[in-house]
Amino acid sequence: MPLPDGVHSPGDVYRGAQGGGHTNRTFVFDDGQCAPRQPGAEDGGRGDGARLDTAGLKMSDLDSEVLPLPPRYRFRDLLLGDQSFQNDDRVQVEFYVNENTFKERLKLFFIKNQRSSLRIRLFNFSLKLLTCLLYIVRVLLDDPALGIGWAPILWVERKVALWAIQVIVAIISFLETMLLIYLSYKGNIWEQIFRVPFILEMINTLPFIITIFWPPLRNLFIPVFLNCWLAKHALENMINDFHRAILRSQSAMFNQVLILFCTLLCLVFTGTCGIQHLERAGDNLSLLTSFYFCIVTFSTVGYGDVTPKIWPSQLLVVIMICVALVVLPLQFEELVYLWMERQKSGGNYSRHRAQTEKHVILCVSSLKIDLLMDFLNEFYAHPRLQDYYVVILCPTEMDIQVRRVLQIPLWSQRVIYLQGSALKDQDLMRAKMDNGEACFILSSRNEVDRTAADHQTILRAWAVKDFAPNCPLYVQILKPENKFHVKFAEHVVCEEECKYAMLALNCICPATSTLITLLVHTSRGQEGQDSPEQWQRMYGRCSGNEVYHVRMGDSKFFREYEGKSFTYAAFHAHKKYGVCLIGLKREDNKSILLNPGPRHILAASDTCFYINITKEENSAFIFKQEEKQKRKGFAGQGLYEGSSRLPVHSIIASMGTVAMDLQNTECRPTPSGGGGGGSKLALPTENGSGSRRPSIAPVLEVADSSTLLPCDLLSDQSEDEMTPSEDEGLSVVEYVKGYPPNSPYIGSSPTLCHLLPVKAPFCCLRLDKGCKHNSYEDAKAYGFKNKLIIVSAETAGNGLYNFIVPLRAYYRPRRELNPIVLLLDNKPDHHFLEAICCFPMVYYMEGSVDNLDSLLRCGVIYADNLVVADKESTMSAEEDYMADAKTIVNVQTMFRLFPSLSITTELTHPSNMRFMQFRAKDSYSLALSKLEKRERENGSNLAFMFRLPFAAGRVFSISMLDTLLYQSFVKDYMIPITRLLLGLDTTPGSGYLCAMKISEDDLWIRTYGRLFQKLCSSSAEIPIGIYRTQSHVFSTESQVSVSVEDCEDTRETKGPWGVRAGTGGGSTHGRHTVGSDPAEHPLLRRKSLPWARRLSRKVSRHTGKAAAEWISQQRLSLYRRSERQELSELVKNRMKHLGLPTTGYDEMNDHQNTLSYVLINPPPDTRLEPNDIVYLIRSDPLAHVASSSQSRKSSCSNKLASCNPETRDETQL
Repeated sequence: MPLPDGVHSPGDVYRGAQGGGHTNRTFVFDDGQCAPRQPGAEDGGRGDGARLDTAGLKMSDLDSEVLPLPPRYRFRDLLLGDQSFQNDDRVQVEFYVNENTFKERLKLFFIKNQRSSLRIRLFNFSLKLLTCLLYIVRVLLDDPALGIGWAPILWVERKVALWAIQVIVAIISFLETMLLIYLSYKGNIWEQIFRVPFILEMINTLPFIITIFWPPLRNLFIPVFLNCWLAKHALENMINDFHRAILRSQSAMFNQVLILFCTLLCLVFTGTCGIQHLERAGDNLSLLTSFYFCIVTFSTVGYGDVTPKIWPSQLLVVIMICVALVVLPLQFEELVYLWMERQKSGGNYSRHRAQTEKHVILCVSSLKIDLLMDFLNEFYAHPRLQDYYVVILCPTEMDIQVRRVLQIPLWSQRVIYLQGSALKDQDLMRAKMDNGEACFILSSRNEVDRTAADHQTILRAWAVKDFAPNCPLYVQILKPENKFHVKFAEHVVCEEECKYAMLALNCICPATSTLITLLVHTSRGQEGQDSPEQWQRMYGRCSGNEVYHVRMGDSKFFREYEGKSFTYAAFHAHKKYGVCLIGLKREDNKSILLNPGPRHILAASDTCFYINITKEENSAFIFKQEEKQKRKGFAGQGLYEGSSRLPVHSIIASMGTVAMDLQNTECRPTPSGGGGGGSKLALPTENGSGSRRPSIAPVLEVADSSTLLPCDLLSDQSEDEMTPSEDEGLSVVEYVKGYPPNSPYIGSSPTLCHLLPVKAPFCCLRLDKGCKHNSYEDAKAYGFKNKLIIVSAETAGNGLYNFIVPLRAYYRPRRELNPIVLLLDNKPDHHFLEAICCFPMVYYMEGSVDNLDSLLRCGVIYADNLVVADKESTMSAEEDYMADAKTIVNVQTMFRLFPSLSITTELTHPSNMRFMQFRAKDSYSLALSKLEKRERENGSNLAFMFRLPFAAGRVFSISMLDTLLYQSFVKDYMIPITRLLLGLDTTPGSGYLCAMKISEDDLWIRTYGRLFQKLCSSSAEIPIGIYRTQSHVFSTESQVSVSVEDCEDTRETKGPWGVRAGTGGGSTHGRHTVGSDPAEHPLLRRKSLPWARRLSRKVSRHTGKAAAEWISQQRLSLYRRSERQELSELVKNRMKHLGLPTTGYDEMNDHQNTLSYVLINPPPDTRLEPNDIVYLIRSDPLAHVASSSQSRKSSCSNKLASCNPETRDETQL
């Protein structure tokens, strides 16, 4: 609605008027306040610079805080007019964003504005193509005069209509060219005139304009075909404007290909038209013949059937060839350069592909071939991920080995490498991060400064989260103190946390590292099935077990156990289907519980986690005999009736499908009365004599409070602490249970631990130096009851804290706590000592594993386990795989010096584990090497699994756990379950991993299935695997070393370790030495004498008799001293030099002639063997604290108890 005359509102809002090549901004100044104003209708919308508004108005009732509404919104002003501004003097000023001149407006339309400029260039390109087309039409309509001379070259026949069209086009092109020259003029007219496009325009337009005024020149030949080069120039500009208009930045490759194609086309078109016209005075070639000649000539074929006849055409051919030799190589060089750069950067992942296909992004600092293959093999091992694409975003150039692998057809169609940084939005846009299904951000563990590597990972995670907040993040962090920075990610794996917790569990549960590694690797269980060795076939078959999940109500495995106890379901599912139920998750609770115990009743909505060869969805159920009886109301189901009635567990199928061969297991009704379960295993008697093997109690469907026997470690330990042994005397320190008061980093999971009632002074933590509180200077003086655990590390990082916590957790009985000695290269800081001073029997010492004196001072001869952690300073080396050289040689030396010591080594590269405990001439090790190569050729992800150090849990590489993060994309529960198994997280009600040893007295159980029933019925523990050790003779041909049997007669007499160290109650291996007096071992002496005689026969027969006898005696005495004895004397001499007692040095070699391996979830009919160590998931003791003390006292009395209780014993590690 129009305002009254002379009335202006100061509240007009600036609306950005833009048009005519300029933008106006009008500001009205009033009493120091400025309000933008749009020019009104009275000045026509024009912006004529700054002007004065004489009709100033005074606003008397202006609110100082809220501006008044514009007049068109105020009813009072519409009726009365705005009379408050009549006496105010105001100045209206208009500002222009662009210069308001006619030239600037034209420049904005023709040049600066991308869209309008694109239209102009498209019109110009069409004109040039039209001129070329008109030239072709003129040639086809031309009838050249016969004869040879210049006339056919200078004059042509041009129709009037054709001439008129060409003149119109020429005038338009001329005017456009002159206008652009005027707009782009910057003071130097000659620069514009001598440009090649301008010269070509003048050649092709001015003659036509002249023919308007001089008609005789209408048939003059004009080289209009040269407009093809102007069309090429217009096309380049048009493409550039088009890319600017759509904001496309990655177009250099497309532009260069287009330029090269247009250059070739222009060369061929120019040569064709030029030769055809010049040959009018010669053989009068047609356009097609000229085109054929140009193609044959430029392709360097040169048939010679068509040749130019006159010198002008021959000169043109020479000129065109020279131009082609100069222009085309330059174009090809630029194209090849761009192609190489594109190969380095990787190009783009198109938006169309990102919207129609699924892809994940892998962000790494530097991509190595091992990391890439581990990721690809594990990621594509899952069937539902076969259609996914992997986009790798890496800031470094592609490695040669990586490039070679990505050229393999298996990966070239599914893996895209992009060189770029995750901190640049352009590179994230290239990778289409916002459309990605997941983003894996991995740290560079080979960096010297691991903290700096973590900082880079944190920034990448932040950048990805900022750019694509809905993209799930899977982050790998090296240092635990940096973990809380990326807690927003869906899944985080901290390397040092998992590493040290796993190494700690290796000391009390042997080969935990191998167990976890096999669980987190995807395998079909086909490894080693063609091997003649029985242990390799069984080990390879059991390695295919993984953790899966299923909703109980939808499961054929567990659906029938709804309303039953967890322990009952675990036992019967293993007995019937061969699956091991390890945990569950309630529908209303996000926490996963491992073995919640018999009090937990299963519901249909529970999510069950189980270990099996394959998941239930890929299983076929085959029944040998249909069951005709309904199983209801039985306390125990599926009784063993002998070896012929044992169930058959999961059978491995080649295509990932398992056929469950289910035998018909009959149930016998329980006797009436007793309500809970009176059924026993029906074991046959011999000849009716009444002598029967001990039976095993059944597993109850519902827990009975009077018979529930979870081994409550709290009461067990309290009794142990209240009745100290005689060896401890009066120097018993009462430990308390509580949470560590000082956590070394943010984000550590609180764990209930054994603690000292009063923090130990820092001076008392030093093992090898006495202080005012005690004078002990070596491990012998402390008189430890259990053997030591020594861990060697470079620095006392925060991750080392996670080595101590699992070994001091509240569920570890106090009598089984091993002293921990930290052998550190560098002195720990005050912060770390403050965190560990509250734990009992934790000491540190400065030293290194490559120094024998340091090892002896820290009590290596009293240790049962030595853990060698990888050092940060050696993780990077100039040559690949050489980062472990120092560690391997040092461990090999310790293996020779202390053969009875169990050494667990962490390596940077898994491929280097073949050098651990290296035997150069051992034929068995060479056979294992060939087996590994064969498995790798067959595509196995676990080719290294048959290496004896790995199978025995003696070697470990943290890169093996990278698959834990990769598996989390499909199995989001793998990281929580692994952390619960390692003791990093403690969920109330969730169990923990432990182990127990099978002794000779326990073999009455016979099979793993009966052991499963015994543990479930007595202590509610779930076994998940076996660590088996077998004796094996290695055939060595070393000429220097002497076998143990041949040189035992030369050993000195040593007592058992228990006599040397006090009690030896914590030893897990029975070690006994044999006296070395030759009189006590005449047989051994007789065995060694023939061996010595064979050596003495090598003496030269040409020497004198006396010399021969002397040399023979020297050789005999020399070779009687074996390599083992020389090393023993070396160690003893160093101990004497250091003032340490030599009575504790153990010479026996327990690991030389044994091999060990892990069996995950073996079949129920697997026979138990002596010294088997069974992995158990024990229920949480704190979950049953409320039970009566009487039931708690009886909880530990029935573990593996037979009919003769006095012969049973606790065999836990």
